[in-house]
Amino acid sequence: MDNKIVCESPLERGRFCPRFIRGNKIRGVFFLMLLTLSFNLSAQIGNDLIGARSTAMGGFNVTLSDVWSSNNNQAGLGFVEDLSGGIYYENRFLLKETSYKAGAFVLPVKRGAFGLSVTSFGFELYNETKAGLSYGMRFGDKFSMGVQLNYLNTSLSQEYGSKTSITGAVGLIAKLSKELSLGVHVYNPTRAKLAEYDNERVPTIMKLGLDYRFSEKVMFAVSTEKDVNFDAVVNAGIEYHIIEMLYLRAGISTNPTQYAFGFGMQLTHFKIDLSSSFHQTLGITPAISIIYTRKKKAKKATSPSI
Repeated sequence: MDNKIVCESPLERGRFCPRFIRGNKIRGVFFLMLLTLSFNLSAQIGNDLIGARSTAMGGFNVTLSDVWSSNNNQAGLGFVEDLSGGIYYENRFLLKETSYKAGAFVLPVKRGAFGLSVTSFGFELYNETKAGLSYGMRFGDKFSMGVQLNYLNTSLSQEYGSKTSITGAVGLIAKLSKELSLGVHVYNPTRAKLAEYDNERVPTIMKLGLDYRFSEKVMFAVSTEKDVNFDAVVNAGIEYHIIEMLYLRAGISTNPTQYAFGFGMQLTHFKIDLSSSFHQTLGITPAISIIYTRKKKAKKATSPSI
């Protein structure tokens, strides 16, 4: 038997060397299932959202402005005026092999803010890591733009090595009125290449969304997300600010259909958000995020809040 079997690429989706499968049948099948699952559910190489507030609202994030804007829509950084940092953990379908971890930090400057985000998905046989540096700038009180540069690393076990890529992202947020805001975001507009085999590329994903504030306590939001290679996804959510320190949230997303709910607690310097989403076939995905904010002693009266 010839042992010199060579794969075209160690990072081919769902394609593996026969020697690997023969020598590791059980692990190979399990690995194949998890890898297929990860791509079908848009692992963070496709710019998954971070933050339990967004996951509780069905995945909506394109107009929100907080520490997670460093990943979700960099334009939101333009409206962030407080030094902040956060951590996020998502246990997809209660499997440690598909856990998703992230951290972010935001440093405000005169007319906007710099952001740093790091995310990780997977386990020892397959792992994706992304680090991004971003900047968002506001133009007046109603408009902001943001950009990001990302470093991606995809590892397929020690035997098959890893692949790195560089991508970018760009976004904008416009406050059309006191009640209505518009957000647009494009991830990987340059169509960066992931692997030579079959001209495989990092996903290019476009988002367009609106949020409407019925009052200071109630916000409804809806967005659509389109990967150039797949059908569009619709995200919709609602947030209800019950009392000063407590928020309730619920949402839904399509393709595949998933339901979500959660709540948030606003403390003096910390904000804790919890969420849970439900997939009819794969089950429950709980998530938690914690944000620390060092607030300024005095805020400008015209400081926008999204």
